[in-house]
Amino acid sequence: MIQIGKPSPALQISEWVQGDYIQLDTLLNQVVLIEVFQVNCPGCFLYSLPQAIDLHQRYKNKGLTVIGIATAFEDFKLNTLDNLNLLINENKVIGETKRTLQAHNRLVDGRLPYHIPFTVAMDKV
Repeated sequence: MIQIGKPSPALQISEWVQGDYIQLDTLLNQVVLIEVFQVNCPGCFLYSLPQAIDLHQRYKNKGLTVIGIATAFEDFKLNTLDNLNLLINENKVIGETKRTLQAHNRLVDGRLPYHIPFTVAMDKV
């Protein structure tokens, strides 16, 4: 259980996809935002990821560390490490995320018009 003032448990990561390995206990007394998302989650790309990116850009020089953790609790065939790598390396989205973002005119040439700028990892599912 996570408690204020107590050491954080280690993140359960299968692979760091972008950025350096981060150990939470090295960020003691700092503000850390852990952005948990699924690659095949339209709401993640419409709402939470853009907000996390905005917070990262506004506060990275003021001590905020944002860590993206991709997970899968459904759609296991789409929420994969391969699709996370496509997202990080080529700004490609898949499945329902792609369909929804296209419907909302949020893609340029079928890709995200922005890059996720913070460290991203795939959790151990």
